[in-house]
Amino acid sequence: MNKKYEIDMCSGPVLKKMLLFALPLMCSGVLQLLFNAADIVVVGRYAGDNSLAAVGSNGAVINLLTNVFIGLSVGANVLAGHYYGAKQERELGETVHTSMLVSIISGVVLTVIGVAGARAVLVLMQAPEEVLDLAVLYLRIYFLGMTATMVYNFGSAILRAVGDTKRPLYYLIIAGVINVMLNLFFVITLKMDVAGVGLATVISQCISAGLVLRCLMREQGGIRLVLNQLHIYRDKLKRIVQVGLPAGFQGMLFSLSNVVIQSSINTFGPTAVAVASAAGNIEGFVYIAMNAFHQATLSFTSQNVGAGRFKRIIRILLTGQLCVVIVGLILGNLVVFFGGTLVGIYSPSQAVIDAGVARLKIVAWPYALCGMMEVMVGSLRGIGYSVMPMIVSLVGVCGLRVLYISTIFQIERFHNIEGIYWTYPASWLVTFLAHVGCFLWVKHHLEKKKGIAFR
Repeated sequence: MNKKYEIDMCSGPVLKKMLLFALPLMCSGVLQLLFNAADIVVVGRYAGDNSLAAVGSNGAVINLLTNVFIGLSVGANVLAGHYYGAKQERELGETVHTSMLVSIISGVVLTVIGVAGARAVLVLMQAPEEVLDLAVLYLRIYFLGMTATMVYNFGSAILRAVGDTKRPLYYLIIAGVINVMLNLFFVITLKMDVAGVGLATVISQCISAGLVLRCLMREQGGIRLVLNQLHIYRDKLKRIVQVGLPAGFQGMLFSLSNVVIQSSINTFGPTAVAVASAAGNIEGFVYIAMNAFHQATLSFTSQNVGAGRFKRIIRILLTGQLCVVIVGLILGNLVVFFGGTLVGIYSPSQAVIDAGVARLKIVAWPYALCGMMEVMVGSLRGIGYSVMPMIVSLVGVCGLRVLYISTIFQIERFHNIEGIYWTYPASWLVTFLAHVGCFLWVKHHLEKKKGIAFR
């Protein structure tokens, strides 16, 4: 591993190193969102509200179809972190080659599913008739680049496992600039509408994936990728699946609950769909900033477990919670304060702006609760427990939201969009408290049954 990019997570001060790890990761996440934001802003400004709704309404579908495979990259991250912390180079190398081959296979499978099933899924989601054809076109083009998306995500997960969050950031800067330039060229100059923003996204994803591959191929030691040595090592695949599949299944069902919510929002018409696109994208920037500390907690915990340094785990968890609360409170409230201006970037429509501000006042200010919930999940998965947080999250987040939509929301008095928005902070709080209970149980179990000391 190139030493200038390496972070020793198993010794020294946690806060300083976590910030060094998380800040580039935060910027990387923001750039990934800027890919989508550029799509939405350009198409909203230069192609109209129907095109804006067509692009924005695909977010829940894309997440639904990709989250199982993205979850497997979490398994790759945890397993690589364990082996790197334990300094087992051969095992690390087998993990790298298994993970990258899985990413390619995942991408091909997703392309077939996304292209073939685009219209059927959007019809099931009750996408408004006036935007359906545009939404189908965008979704099919987007999924043509899914192999590149998977390669980038798995490659970045491997680099995060050994402490490198800087180079994925550099690669996304390059790809992001190209994405914005192509968006403007395809939509404004060539008048390609949603096809233009989809094509620009695919090209930029291919560039970022190629740069990550080049990075791994030029490394030394266990992290080095040799293309003709790509192979599925069954024991590594099993462990990746054990951690990653519950994470992916959780993400998929999270997205399914969001699809249910999006379908309910769709019934309020194109303006409501445009609001969900714009405000949801703004909220995404807050989420991705907090998610950097979820990823940091996951990687720091997994390396220390591999090195047998369990006494650092509680300090890592508390540091991650401190950071995510500060970031969530500051950014969430800034989004509320500047809500009108921010939503106005996405659409000049006053109706969209007013409704977007109303949503942000409900969802954005308590967003720190979501970050706190995610950090707890990162700690549990880093230790090696993945099924437990999956079950808790599904019941606490998906279960509560779907239950509300299928019961209270159906009553005429409560059939309003504000009630849907309130399901977000309520589910975050309940699930966070449940995860705290799970962590205390895991700690007690490991101390009593395996003699592991956390202090």
